[in-house]
This record gives sequence, C-alpha cells and structure tokens, in this order.
Amino acid sequence: MEQAVRPGGLSPRWLARPTARQLRLGSGFVLFAYVLTHLLCHALGNISLAALEAGLAVKVALWRTPPALVLLYGALLVHIALGLCALYQRRFFRLRPGEVAQVLLGLAVPVLLLSHVVGTRLAWSLEGLDRGYPQVLYVTWVAVPGQGAMQAIGLVVAWLHGCFGLYFWLRLKRGFGPAAPWLLAGAVLVPVLALLGIVQGGRSIALLAADPAWRAEMLGASHLGLPAQNERLAGIRRGLLAAYVALLGLVVLARGVRTVAESRGGFVRIGYPDGRIVRVPRGSSVLEASRRGRIPHASVCGGRGRCSTCRIRVVDAERGRHLPEPDRPERLVLDRIGASPGVRLACQLRPDRDLTVAPLFTPHIRSIPTCDAERVSTGEERFVVVLFADLRGSTRLAEERLPYDTVFVIGRFLGAVGRAVREAGGSVNQHLGDGLMAIFGLDGTPKAAARAALAAVDGVSEQVEQLNRMLAADLGERLRYGIGLHAGTAIVGEMGDEAESRFTVLGDTVNVAARLEGLTGPMGKVAIVSEAVYAAAALPAGELQELTLTGRAQPLRARLIGAQAPAVPRAP
Repeated sequence: MEQAVRPGGLSPRWLARPTARQLRLGSGFVLFAYVLTHLLCHALGNISLAALEAGLAVKVALWRTPPALVLLYGALLVHIALGLCALYQRRFFRLRPGEVAQVLLGLAVPVLLLSHVVGTRLAWSLEGLDRGYPQVLYVTWVAVPGQGAMQAIGLVVAWLHGCFGLYFWLRLKRGFGPAAPWLLAGAVLVPVLALLGIVQGGRSIALLAADPAWRAEMLGASHLGLPAQNERLAGIRRGLLAAYVALLGLVVLARGVRTVAESRGGFVRIGYPDGRIVRVPRGSSVLEASRRGRIPHASVCGGRGRCSTCRIRVVDAERGRHLPEPDRPERLVLDRIGASPGVRLACQLRPDRDLTVAPLFTPHIRSIPTCDAERVSTGEERFVVVLFADLRGSTRLAEERLPYDTVFVIGRFLGAVGRAVREAGGSVNQHLGDGLMAIFGLDGTPKAAARAALAAVDGVSEQVEQLNRMLAADLGERLRYGIGLHAGTAIVGEMGDEAESRFTVLGDTVNVAARLEGLTGPMGKVAIVSEAVYAAAALPAGELQELTLTGRAQPLRARLIGAQAPAVPRAP
C-alpha cells in the first residue's frame, strides 16, 4: 500500500547545482535575446536613419549596463565552452539534418561575427570609440562592402542557430503544433526585415557620405579611431580568431587521443534481444551503440537525458551490479518514473564491460512522408488525461470457472468499460489482461478532455451496474473494479519493434494513473482521481487526500470516490 503521510520540509532540488543542459539553455536564451534585439534594431532602418539611432539607444540602455555585460559575456563563454564539450563528447555523428545544421552553424558563428564584435563592442570597451550606425554602415556599406556581407551572413547564421536550438527545445512542448506556423513566420520575417533595414540605412549613409562636413563630423578619430588603436583592435581580432581555431583543433586532437586510448583500453560488446551484438569502444553509451549498429532505439529528446523513452533493462543481473552508478541527471529521471532495479537510460549508461540489454521502447518507422517520419518515430508531447481500469478478483474467477467462462466475463467487463470510454469521447489504447488504459485529449482542449474523462468514470459505473444485473444469476456476486485517473503532459506516438508498432502514450502521467488505480483495491475505493484532472476541467474537486506514490518525492492530492464492497465468496 503506497499511501503515506506528507513528508515535512522543502525539497532541496532547487538548491542543486544546474546541469549542463540547463546552462546551455540559459546561456542560449541570453544570446538569442541579444541577437533578436540586434535584428529588430536593424529592422528600424526601413523607417529612417533616425529610427535606427533611436533603436540603438534603447539597445545600448538594455545591454551596456554592467550586469547586462556580465550576463552577456558570461553566456557567450559558457555557450561556446559547452558547445566544444558537446563536440568532444559525441562519438558518432549520425545526426538528423536539423542537428547537423545546428552544429555547423554554431561552429561558424564566432568566425563570422568576430570582426563585428571587436569593431563595435570591444572598440567601445577597450578604446572608448563610439561607433554607431553611421560609422558601422559607412565601413560595411561604402568603404569595405565585403565586410558588410560577412556580417550579414554572420547575423543570419547566428539567428538560424538559435532558431534550431529553440525548435529542438519547443518541439516536445505542449501547444507547439498550433504555434509552429506563427513561430516559423517570425523566424523568417525577423532576419528579412533586418537585412532590408540595413540596406535602406546603407543607402542613406552613402548619400550622406558625399557631404565633407558630415564626413568630418561622423568619421573622425573619436569614432573610427587612430591607426594605433585600429592596429591594437586588429591584433585582438587575430588573437581571438587564432584562439578559437586552436580550441577547435584541440577538441579534434583530444577526440583522436581518446579514440586511440579507448582502442587500447579495449571494446565492449552490447548484446540485444534479437541476437545482434554491437562492438563499441569502452566509454560509449548504449544509445550510441544502438545508433552505430543501426538498431532502432527510441529517444524522444535526442539522447540528452530529458526523457525516459530510451530506457533499457539490463538483462545480465550479475553484470548489472557492477555498472557505473547513475549520475545526477539520470537519477532524477529514473526516480521520477519510479524505475525498477535494472532499468537505466541508454543515453547515459556507459558500460565498462560486455552487457546484454533490452530496449523497452523501440520505434518503427513505416513508409510515411519524410516530414512526418520524425514525429511518428519520436512522438509528440501534449496534454492528455489517462484512465486505468482493472477488474478485481479475476484470479479467483479463473480458479472457480472454466477458462472460456472466465474469458467471457472479462470480455464483457472490458466491453462495458470500453463503451463508457468511447461514449464519453475517449479512446481505448491498450487492453492489459483484465484491465485497460484509455486516453482523453488527443483532440480538443484540456478542459474538454478532463470533463470527458470524469464523465467516463460515471459511465463505467453505469455500464458495470448493467452488466452486474445481467450476470447476477450466473456469477452469484458483483463484479468489482478500480479506476485511476490523472492528467498532465505525456509523449504520444508510435512505439514498438521492427515487426509491429502501435500508437501509445508514455510518461509520468501514465505511471501516476496506473498507481492510482493500484491503490483503489487496498483503499477499498471505486476510483481515485487526481487533483490535476479537476483543475483541468475547471470543476471543484471536493474533499482531497494526500497520497505518496512510489518514485515521487512530492505527495499527490487526489479525490477518493466510492466505497468498494468486499467480495462475497460463493456458496459451495
């Protein structure tokens, strides 16, 4: 029985140090916000040169304060460092086209924008040179047009790199589908308007540059600098570029050294249930082994430890005891899903000895359009309400009756529950022996899904009551059942093996609904409905009770519905 008293104290999770993923996301958001304000400022050139200057004043007020400078430069250094670390850590480069584009664009950004950063930011910080739009546009549009073209390409590359990163983060979020067309429109319009603004501003500057008085005022030493100052800035630019190229070279060299060391250190063999064995260098993850061996392996988050769909069961119990302990990101995911012993995340487990594993979810992609292939194989995160229903006492029914009679009774029960689910607007997703799992919310709003699921609970009661009246003479007792209902986000998509796959739902929402159903028997209740369902339905929940479920640190508030009568043994 999983009911427990609410634990005291606050969860220390908020005190934990940030993970590499959180640092990458946080630094990426800061840099994306800077690039966005930069491009929006450029877009004001479509109005006038004065609008450009006004936009620049706002941008300077936002980004040239000491806290903003620390945040910006810190985010830049962290993002570059994490990018180089990721380049070193990745062993196999069978990436999706979008991931390849993101990696290449990210590596190109520092090279393309280095001159612009040194000529504006560092020129102001180190030399005190005030270079606004008139000076920058004169240099890039009139004096050295090739430099302007490189800067324009660099800004577009930085924008695309950020957009790819946001896409990989948002694609699993609830509501991304409806918002995707608007986000795509913004991703296209922002750089286009920015480039057009630069063109208009450059043309205006080219006309003004014909006036000697304007040139004397705007292109003097206080703006463009003295030869000695420009030479120092050029030296800084060359030094930074050489340092970046050297860092890339060190990463490549380190990868080579690691490959040689791992080859000398030996290889490990990863076995799979179908008999295939993949040989990889020691230190590779199980997910990397699957990709290297072209073995289908589900991984919604792309191997970043953000989901549990790549999880595996270690078949070798003895060897499993000698595996490396899960690190913090993997431990958090395993604890959240209440993983049993022997279950690990394939993207995080790096075995140091031969191992046999069984992937728990394997994608199967049929002949479908390319644009839909990723969605089918990896799934989509969305809001759902999950219902688990189970027949009580089915084992005793099987002991007292002929097998076909038992199958008949269970079949009638599943049919009654299935009718109630479908009449309420849900869909039966899986039959689990003497129970089933149903889903609400594949279409429509969360509010409608939650209300439909609550209606299904009442519908099941009515359907089973009718069935009890029909079978009363034959059974001599009433059929008893339990229902667990929970709402939240989950991964929906096709999962299975190479021969067969089915549309299903994965995630913590499913696990909680199943555990709530499991509590109905020990607690003598007909149904247990979580507070999240009533919140989504915008309905009062009534009296709630706090339950502690295995694998969850925080208690769950739920409503306990109906008192289940105990089973009455049949007379001999």
